Amino acid sequence: MRHNRISAICSALVLTASAATLVAAPASAQTPYDGLWQVTVVTKTGSCEPTTSSTLTVTDGKVSAGGTPAGSVGREGLVRVSINGAYANGQLSGKTGSGKWNGASAGVPCSGRWEASRQ
Repeated sequence: MRHNRISAICSALVLTASAATLVAAPASAQTPYDGLWQVTVVTKTGSCEPTTSSTLTVTDGKVSAGGTPAGSVGREGLVRVSINGAYANGQLSGKTGSGKWNGASAGVPCSGRWEASRQ
């Protein structure tokens, strides 16, 4: 009889611990900025393309371009990205965002601004 009680108590503790783990673990690691973003890059100085656009993906706060890791977006929307030797930072808020970037074309420095909108 005593063995059955100990077994029942251990089972209850295991079930309680498992339930607590399930409740404590987030159902998804999504961030508020996950999804597809249309980004337009405008060159202000240098000889880089005057304007380019592309779609970036944010998944669990990680930015990727064509499946290649490119940077991150923090929970407050702070963006840091590096793509093909160009670096960008800025801020997302709701369904839009903007910031600055810098890079080089044929060794000549370029810089400008970027704007993004959620698709």
